[in-house]
Amino acid sequence: MEVAGFEFNGYSRGGPVFGYSDGVKGGLSLGGDLQKFRLGNEGDNGIEVNFARTFEVGGARWKVNYMPAKWGSGDISTEQAFVEVSGLSFMPDAKFWAGQRRLRIQDVHIVDNFLMGYGDSQGAGVTDIPVGIGKLGLGIFTADKFDSSLPKGVKARRINADLSEIATNPGGTLRVLLTAVDGSGLAKGGSGSGLSLLHNQKDFLLPGMSNSLFLQTSQGHARIDGQFEGLSPTSAGKRVTRIADAVNWQSGRFGGQALIAYQTNKDELTSATTKDFSLGGRGSYAFHKNVKGIAELSTTTRKSSTGPDQRLSKVTLAAAIAMSEDFWSRPELRLYVTKANWNQAAAQANASTFGANGKTSRTLVGVQYEVWW
Repeated sequence: MEVAGFEFNGYSRGGPVFGYSDGVKGGLSLGGDLQKFRLGNEGDNGIEVNFARTFEVGGARWKVNYMPAKWGSGDISTEQAFVEVSGLSFMPDAKFWAGQRRLRIQDVHIVDNFLMGYGDSQGAGVTDIPVGIGKLGLGIFTADKFDSSLPKGVKARRINADLSEIATNPGGTLRVLLTAVDGSGLAKGGSGSGLSLLHNQKDFLLPGMSNSLFLQTSQGHARIDGQFEGLSPTSAGKRVTRIADAVNWQSGRFGGQALIAYQTNKDELTSATTKDFSLGGRGSYAFHKNVKGIAELSTTTRKSSTGPDQRLSKVTLAAAIAMSEDFWSRPELRLYVTKANWNQAAAQANASTFGANGKTSRTLVGVQYEVWW
């Protein structure tokens, strides 16, 4: 929402869980980046509220932006606090900024993960530079944040280059994110690098369907999504590869999102390796303009060099009150039932949480709201 240069937007989710045991209200996942299928499985409540004010001075535009957040029983944190200036005479389309800023590129909503993004730390940079084939964003970062600093003796710097809106074919665009990290005081070296390619395709197979294909690799202290990895005196970097494909659709009353992904992770200090596979989807059908039925099904596996293979499967059924028939319509108020099953290896690996006492299944019943504005 924007009124006379003032912006107010945010996100919140929450609600009671009525059927649970051992204090586990959700968060059922084998631990992979894309393995927490979230419907009826969030396990937390919270809110983020973003405030921004834009001023015009001599033809240029200044924006001051602040976002506090509160999740669970934790303290109120600063998610964003930055200043941006645009409309400058020498480069009118570019936006220059400094502070702590989210530069999130693209997420897969059903697993609550931004697969690409390069903000969230103190830094400075510029976005939306026209470069002929697309637009360029550049950023340089420390690993400090408004609410936290690196451990004593540890230093880290990161440079990102983000090239977007590269036309590849009718309805298709390519985005490229490069990451370079340099640091000191870490367990094994301090460097790192990463490369992410994202191809978005409109009208994929059918009208109203879109597809997002991610090809990503990183090593050292560069995280697979474009941020920092393992910045402590005892943490090493990782070698990570990922291929993921997400499909979104809306056909009349029927909408949804589905994901298939495979990711490998190798610790550069211990050589411990995991291989994570995810397959799942969420669909919604509007029985009425304001009433939807929702179903989410998923299966995930984790293969580890240090233990037996883990497996977890989940199904959630929900009835929802919504503002429209669209899959993305929010606010949404849901009554859900979640049933999850996993094998003994997953129970042993998660004995302190959902696998306590050797449990291999759980049922969760609750009411949840989700809203963004």
